[in-house]
Amino acid sequence: MSKSIATDPDRLLPAEPAVRQVARELVEVVEGFPILSPHGHIDAAMIRDNTPFPDPATLLVSPDHYVTRLIHASGVGLDQLRVGGTTDVDARTVWRHFCRAWPLFDGTASGYWLRSEFVNVFGLDDSKITEANADALFDDLQATLEDPRFRPRQLFSDFNIEVLATTDDPLDDLAAHAALRQDAAFGGRVLPTFRPDAYLNAFTPDFADRVERLVATAGEGREGLDGYLLALENRRQFFIQHGAVSADHGVRTPLTLKLERREAEELFDKARRGTATAQDRDRFEAYMMYEMARMSVADGLVMTIHPGSFRNHHGPSFDRFGADTGHDIPVAVNYTEGIRPLLEDFGTAKDFHLVLFTLDETVFSRELAPLAGFYPSVYIGAPWWFLDAPDAMLRFRSAVTETAGFSRSSGFIDDTRAFCSIPARHDASRRVEASFLARLVAERRITLERARELIVDIVDAAPRRVFKL
Repeated sequence: MSKSIATDPDRLLPAEPAVRQVARELVEVVEGFPILSPHGHIDAAMIRDNTPFPDPATLLVSPDHYVTRLIHASGVGLDQLRVGGTTDVDARTVWRHFCRAWPLFDGTASGYWLRSEFVNVFGLDDSKITEANADALFDDLQATLEDPRFRPRQLFSDFNIEVLATTDDPLDDLAAHAALRQDAAFGGRVLPTFRPDAYLNAFTPDFADRVERLVATAGEGREGLDGYLLALENRRQFFIQHGAVSADHGVRTPLTLKLERREAEELFDKARRGTATAQDRDRFEAYMMYEMARMSVADGLVMTIHPGSFRNHHGPSFDRFGADTGHDIPVAVNYTEGIRPLLEDFGTAKDFHLVLFTLDETVFSRELAPLAGFYPSVYIGAPWWFLDAPDAMLRFRSAVTETAGFSRSSGFIDDTRAFCSIPARHDASRRVEASFLARLVAERRITLERARELIVDIVDAAPRRVFKL
């Protein structure tokens, strides 16, 4: 096998030799640390059942919109990239499309992760990822996936994952999480995350039906807004009982509103009846974000907010293939004004943790770092989605550190549906952090001894502290 850049000990480290040497020393400090993944989208049932991965395309291509979106941009239809579901395409065909498109991933974050997976997880020669070699590579990977050593539980251990958080519907029974907690043979922690977007956003097509089921399940017989809020509180408690530490909110904007009870009830009734205007629906969601903060202050769940995505930008693709298929596009956001009503009442509340993410890089230095530099509750979410790439992560550190320091950031999150990419993503983050700290050492802005302490805090202590692990 030819030597791969995926095994180079200096990958992602600075080019200048003296700075690179410092970065290399810092990587060595944390490279053996366990993985803490407090936000992601892996299915807990897969780990509970130790479900074999079916084939290379279903594992590495079809579920990963980082991958499918770029291949789609080259002219391949999404129907040719999704095994099963609404298409009849077979896994081998999907894999051929991927191998043909492999050169397109050079320089991208997803290309880095995939190369690391192929070489470091599957032991493949990445120089052989070519269209001509697609079928042979598929067969090699298939044989590997059929090996019992490549089942989810063994990989969970091999990847050195200590904590893995999933993302779950408020009405999920969390049976898989309960089974894992009771399984003495499983040593990791798989935590549910309360994700109520579809029950708060009246733009959701089946919003009224969802709310009706929610209230019927957990509203204790109460009607109207009272029953709705009580049902959400009760389901949050159910999640806490099953190990949840956070509630996650994917919203279009970070707008929050504190409303008089009468207006809130009127908006709720309109939303349930389907008579709410677009402005009504925005105001109701903003009110519910305020209510979610109130509940987090009461029950202790960390509140994370992920705004700034124009979701399902291409209507025909959404209609045919559904959400999370690669056409969610970032938009600008305004945190300073939007989040103020929430922070006015809860920004200094004891033990309230509010993690603010963004897809708008301009917000890091202009808004999030100053907010986190004042409010005890506010932490800056790690670069996320389109920004969880080496250069973007370096820009993030430069943007926030001069104002907020290192202690006000969340620690890395991988936000992934691609299980086998988790170690590569965390390795990339650790190397980027080492690179940034090494520059500060080289510029005599911090000592090497302090840099060693800081990288441990960034990689390990910060996510434990911020997400109450």
